[in-house]
Amino acid sequence: MNTSRSASPEPAPEGRAETSTPGHLPIHGLLSYRLNRVANAMSRSAALRYRREFDVSLGEWRTIALLGAEAPLTLNQLARLAALDKAQMSRVVAKLSERGLVLREFGAGRTTQLTLTRKGAALYRGLITAANERDRAFLVCLTEPERAALDSALEKLATLARALERAEER
Repeated sequence: MNTSRSASPEPAPEGRAETSTPGHLPIHGLLSYRLNRVANAMSRSAALRYRREFDVSLGEWRTIALLGAEAPLTLNQLARLAALDKAQMSRVVAKLSERGLVLREFGAGRTTQLTLTRKGAALYRGLITAANERDRAFLVCLTEPERAALDSALEKLATLARALERAEER
């Protein structure tokens, strides 16, 4: 197994000594930390663009994108897919509803089905176009074999992460 890395882990912040434990990686070398740092950097740049061009926050973008792809959804479904808690998602949906972008339709029992309005669907088309442009910009630095390897690795990691999450919930 190849354990070399294409990028070296970040050094410990100045003024802080790295307390090493033999056989253990420091936080900067952990896969979950590194993936999270990359994902956060990608999200921050996306948030800046989507705010500037479309006047939406990252949470609003994710909500609009999910509804554009999978509507109708309930608040609980939407929160789970967006990886937000129900209270956060409720606030995002309320803002989008006030702006005339999301429609709430009462369903059976106490469920509410969420969909995009015409105005929301038009915004979705602009946002998803911008998101696809960003996606291509990130992928351009990878060769075709690297893209295939990344896709495969992400699928394997996601499958394992879900299994570990289920095991921890028991």
